[in-house]
Formats: sequence, structure tokens, C-alpha cells
Amino acid sequence: MDTSRGKHIASVGTVVPERTIIQAEAIEVIEKHYKGKISNESMELARRIFGHPSVKTRHIAINDPAFLINEDLDARIKRFTENALQLSCDASLSAMKTAGLKPQDITGIVVNTCTGYVCPGISTYIIEKLGLRRDIPAYDLVGAGCGGAVPNLNMSRALLDDRLGSAVLSVSVEICTAAFHMDDDISLIVSNAIFGDGASACVLWNRPQGIELLDCALIHAPEHREKIRFIHKNGQLINQLSADLPRVVGKVAAELVSRLLKKNGLLVADVKHWALHAGGENVINAVKDELGLTEPQVRWARKVLSEYGNISSPSAIFALKQILGSGIATGDWGIIVAFGAGMSAYACLFRKI
Repeated sequence: MDTSRGKHIASVGTVVPERTIIQAEAIEVIEKHYKGKISNESMELARRIFGHPSVKTRHIAINDPAFLINEDLDARIKRFTENALQLSCDASLSAMKTAGLKPQDITGIVVNTCTGYVCPGISTYIIEKLGLRRDIPAYDLVGAGCGGAVPNLNMSRALLDDRLGSAVLSVSVEICTAAFHMDDDISLIVSNAIFGDGASACVLWNRPQGIELLDCALIHAPEHREKIRFIHKNGQLINQLSADLPRVVGKVAAELVSRLLKKNGLLVADVKHWALHAGGENVINAVKDELGLTEPQVRWARKVLSEYGNISSPSAIFALKQILGSGIATGDWGIIVAFGAGMSAYACLFRKI
């Protein structure tokens, strides 16, 4: 196993919009505005899904959720841009403060999102708003969907050089409400019932402090592309999810983790901490069963899902922060596992030093 690279996560910051919404309020909005517009069967299905106890609260980047119903595309991308920037900056400031760094100490930044597109990317807005140096490498990743935080971490650690002062921001931000749409489609009903907004930021550095990122792996399964993806309809992003998705995710994630562990001479039993993407109750269950994990090992994913919903790409980092905050002993092994559009899955092996 190669541990000579010395790339570490120094700190993690997570933020969500101030506006919270409980599931009872959310279904009231759906009933008020879509009664008679979607079938009775779809409405009854929505009531059951919104009433599932796995999600209790979410945070949304809009004060009145009723405004989502007729939000035009120009207003939507404006809302995405403003909120993605603010949440990204807040998460970054939190992570930098914990690491004891100032904006001028940052030597690179990588940002990923899948719920909106702006050009130039969000990274340049963050550089401007936070006063980061204007000569640092800055990259914006798109297309990885809910799995995007892990390839972001892998790219961010590649930006670290041998200088002791090297420090890179890895930012994941999603305004999932910017992809709101409702119709007689179970994909949309599920999406509207579980997705929320939020952002995460990690400071990566090469100091021997924090958790060491030892290896990352990925797997693409494009034969399952239609089971999890965004499609464009009338100029709008529409989420497409298959009822078979949990089974597929479980199988793909298990294959990925098996490869990563075998490469590093480890077994599932050696890994104490699992920062899983909170993709939904059935998805968490499928990954748990395929990997043979215990309920305590998936509790952080369940906690994130319950308190925030599925925040898309930041979800796995939210789970990681829960793990770090709960107490992690020196020498403990952990894995971050995320998956999303493609179908693609990503994993990162870490160890507390």
C-alpha cells in the first residue's frame, strides 16, 4: 500500500439553507397545486412516499416552496447561482476556519455540482467572493451527479504539491430545488419527496494532520445509464430514477469496494467507518446488505437522510463530518462511498493518523 503521498483532509464544513421544510408541509404544497393535474393514483403514491419516516426534514433554497410551481427558467438559474455561491462560500469558510487557514492560504479549488450550470463556473465566483488568490488552479466538475464529491476529492488531492503550505478546497454544492418538476412519474414523485439543498467543503493539505486519503477508485456501468440520470425536457432538468436502482447501486457499489479493498490488502471487516451517500432508504439498505455492513456502520447515512434528505453530491461528505464529529480513533480505517448518474460509483479509502 502506498502511503507516501501524505494527502489529508484537514477539515470539513457543511451548510444548508435556513429554510426548513417538514414532509407534512411539502405534501400540502403538492396537494394544493397538483390536485387534478396529476392522477389520483399519483397523488396517493405521493402521500405514501412523503409520509415515509426515513426523511423528516429538508432544507430548501427558497422561502416559499409554492414559488417552485411556476418558477421560470431565468429565475431558476438566477436562484441556483446565488444560492450555490452563498452556500459554497459558507461551507468553505467553515472548513478554512477549522483548519486555521485564511483565503490567501488556499492554493487550489475544485467545485462540483449537477443541479445547475453557469459559465464561468462557480469556482471563479468563490475566488472573487472569498478573496482567494487569483492565480490558483480552479476547476468545475459536472456530470457525476450524486457521486461527484468523491472524484472531486481525488482531483483535489492531485492538485496538492510537495510544498508544506499547499491547501486545496474541495467544494460540493447542490440546489436540488432548481430541478423541481412534478408530473405523473414516480421518478419525479420520489425526487420531490427526498431531495434537499446544501453544500460541503473539505480542506485538503499535505500536513500529517487529519485523515489521510490513501486511495480512490471508481467504476462506470453505462448499461444502467437510463436508471439514474438527468434528462432535458422543455429546457428543464428532469430527474429520471428507476425502481430497480437500489438493487443496481448495491451490486455496483459492492464490486467497487471489493476492488478497492483487495488492492489495499484489506477486508470489509477491517473498515470501521463508512461515509455513504444518503441516496434513499432503499438504496442505503441495498448497499448495507451487499457489503455486509452493520446497522451502526450505516447510521450516519440514515441520520443525514432523516435530517436533510438526499442532498445529492454533498451527502457523503455530510456523513463524513458526522463520523469525524463522533470521534474516530488513530489508525481507524474508513471509506467514503458515493454513486450517481451514469451509472457511476466512487470510493475513497482513508485512515485516521
